[in-house]
Amino acid sequence: MRIAIDARMIQMSGIGTYIKTLMGQGIYDIALGNEEDIHKADCSVDVIAYADKIYGVSEQLHFPSKELKKSGADMLHVPHYNVPVFYRGRLAVTIHDLTHLVLPEFLPNKFAYIYAKLIIGYAVRKADIIFTVSENSKRDIMKFFKVREDKIDVVYNAVDSKFTKKERDRVEYLVDRYGLPHGRKVIMYVGNLKPHKNLLRLLEAYADMKDRDNTCLVLVGKAFDSENLTPRIKELGIEGNVIRTGIVVDDELVDFYNLADLFVFPSLYEGFGIPPLEAMACGTPVVCSDNSSLPEVVGDAAYTFNPYDTELIREAMEKVLSDEALAASLIEKGYERVKMFTPESVINRTKAAFERIKG
Repeated sequence: MRIAIDARMIQMSGIGTYIKTLMGQGIYDIALGNEEDIHKADCSVDVIAYADKIYGVSEQLHFPSKELKKSGADMLHVPHYNVPVFYRGRLAVTIHDLTHLVLPEFLPNKFAYIYAKLIIGYAVRKADIIFTVSENSKRDIMKFFKVREDKIDVVYNAVDSKFTKKERDRVEYLVDRYGLPHGRKVIMYVGNLKPHKNLLRLLEAYADMKDRDNTCLVLVGKAFDSENLTPRIKELGIEGNVIRTGIVVDDELVDFYNLADLFVFPSLYEGFGIPPLEAMACGTPVVCSDNSSLPEVVGDAAYTFNPYDTELIREAMEKVLSDEALAASLIEKGYERVKMFTPESVINRTKAAFERIKG
């Protein structure tokens, strides 16, 4: 069976990492996207040029159906839910999360919810295989779309090997580069700044910390919705304590994890949630939400809290920062937990799913 993959998102974070993990492993024979980008990851595949942006009418109108048919592809794997409407072959789709459906209050209007449910529902109905990244996401898919359980394969995401422990003196350059206050403990968050990431409650919890002025809160990620964070930071009087780095390069991200004394992840919903595992791989204790997929991902290697309760978020941060024995225990458990989430596991489980459908 010749399998093609839509690899247009290969250079993005998140889904791009997922695509790169699977490329070059003998799974795919054909890839759709930019030839140069694809060959950096896998020189063994045939490339069909396809440059249209995702989530638009253009990608549907210009989908290379004829070229895909000529290539002899028996199945197409779309690593997100934006499946091609005019494709008539066998289809695998990866649905990473159902944030839009689980938390519709953060969508701009009711039409956005209807659109999300229609487009994801179309992908679910059309797919021969549905990959998802956690048992929690699998339950959500079954709940919203009444799909058969045996149609869904759970394949956990992998932690990249670049996330590893470093000596403190190798990462302290970040203090001056990003203007962090000297001599303070570093509490770190990584991710985008979208509303469901719950950063307003994190700021409120942080502002109430008793030893706040001996710490700083570093927010690493795309400055989405930052206009709402800025006035709240000022209202809370924590302008000198909160540092927003924006997006950082990969090497700096690894170093920030190593610089941090504590990693906090207060998200209201995650399909998987890779940042807590990345922090664990770098030897940083983690406190995170106790909802959606996160308990499944972190196990007992993180101190968890109800993300809707700012007092509990504050208590979790203070507890781990002040209790050296607890922090050391979480660090050791974190190192072990990360071993469950390897690229080899992603590759083997994906191959097994395709082998099963061959039969």
